[in-house]
Amino acid sequence: MIEEPVVARVLTAALRSGGDFAEVFAEDRRSSSARLDDGRVEELTSGRDRGAGIRVVRGETTGFAHTSDLSEAGLLAAAEAAGAAARGGGQGVREVALSAPRPQRPSRAQVLPEDVPKERKVDLLKRAEDAARAEDGAVRQVAVTYGDGRRRFLVANSDGLVAGEDQVRTRLSVSVVAGGDGTLQTGYETAGGTVGFEIYDRVDVEGVARVAARRAADLLKARPAPSGQVPVVLRKGAGGILFHEACGHGLESDLVGKDASVFRGKVGEQVASPLVTLVDDGSYVDEWGSYGIDDEGHPAQRNVLIEDGRLTDYMWDFLRARKEGRGSSGNGRRQGYQHLPMVRMTNTYVLAGTEDPDEIIRQTPYGVYCVQLGGGQVNTATGDFVFGMTEAYLIENGVVTAPLRSANLIGNGPEVLRSIDAMGNDFETWAGTCGKDGQGVPVSSGQATLRVSSMTVGGTGG
Repeated sequence: MIEEPVVARVLTAALRSGGDFAEVFAEDRRSSSARLDDGRVEELTSGRDRGAGIRVVRGETTGFAHTSDLSEAGLLAAAEAAGAAARGGGQGVREVALSAPRPQRPSRAQVLPEDVPKERKVDLLKRAEDAARAEDGAVRQVAVTYGDGRRRFLVANSDGLVAGEDQVRTRLSVSVVAGGDGTLQTGYETAGGTVGFEIYDRVDVEGVARVAARRAADLLKARPAPSGQVPVVLRKGAGGILFHEACGHGLESDLVGKDASVFRGKVGEQVASPLVTLVDDGSYVDEWGSYGIDDEGHPAQRNVLIEDGRLTDYMWDFLRARKEGRGSSGNGRRQGYQHLPMVRMTNTYVLAGTEDPDEIIRQTPYGVYCVQLGGGQVNTATGDFVFGMTEAYLIENGVVTAPLRSANLIGNGPEVLRSIDAMGNDFETWAGTCGKDGQGVPVSSGQATLRVSSMTVGGTGG
């Protein structure tokens, strides 16, 4: 993408302002998408974006500039702009000698999506739509979206690091509207991974569509959820987003450093049930949030954040880790070359336990069985959260019975962690996009079927 001698000259130029640290991040990103809405292909697009971001750090000040001009002249101009932004005095010059580059991690993709004819992608959409409509006569509308992306990048810094990666991701999502008795209900399901088009050899596309359709149709028969404190059983995968939002963000070292985390100063303390071991793992093979190196060039790792209920560590990007005299945990990520890296999660999940998921339900006389969570809000400083349930059922006498609608889960992250009293031996993940400070990055979350002994359900029933 950029020859290494050019990178070295750009880094040297970036340090002329007296910066302590400089970094070049160059990226070449391609993407394509297709959307089918009620039998019509509404969108069939592709795009490419290339450019570089240059970061210069001087003391506590960071200067940043980005450019789509990857010529040496364009990069030197961006380096001068970033250096000027970071300049607080001094004009020292530091020559940069790049070390031998780490072997570039090639993509694991077996079938590059860019080599797949558009007709095959459109065929996926039609297969999903047909399956969704065949699932239930109440289905009124179906929207299917396919997307893929290939992202190649090079990162080098004034410490001599040079590294790069080729990342390929594909994803399919289905949204269904079902109607009956004067009401409309929606269902949604998605499947994706850091893999090529071969994912559709092992993902049941029709099955994904049927799940979305069944969710929408079941809600037509749903009754109002109860309100108040009840036991809540989270089906495998369902609670992953809760742990991502209500616990994971509070374990990001930038929020900890800003005193915006309820977990600040609690390393070594028991913050969760002994049943809980929480992991963030960027090296999880083929998962949606996986990679070989992060966007600062440091290897992805399996980081145990909470072990047997005890807080063991936070997630770190390179600069915050260096300031603390420790290594990066491989959590420095950015949306693209136009953005600065920050501490971000990857694939965040709670490890499975030993109990039979069906037995957990049988041992729950009354409560709520949550199969899918929707959007929510979290205050990382306090851990308080509110999440909507998009698929949930009542548990009566140890049996899952009526579907529920219009309900929220309301609670506090640390309190929920401490209230988990059963952990199943199954496991599932969910792929999504994490938004933070205006940047979105692919992540996944997951957990086994588990029970929270008491949580506030904000329903409209009695």
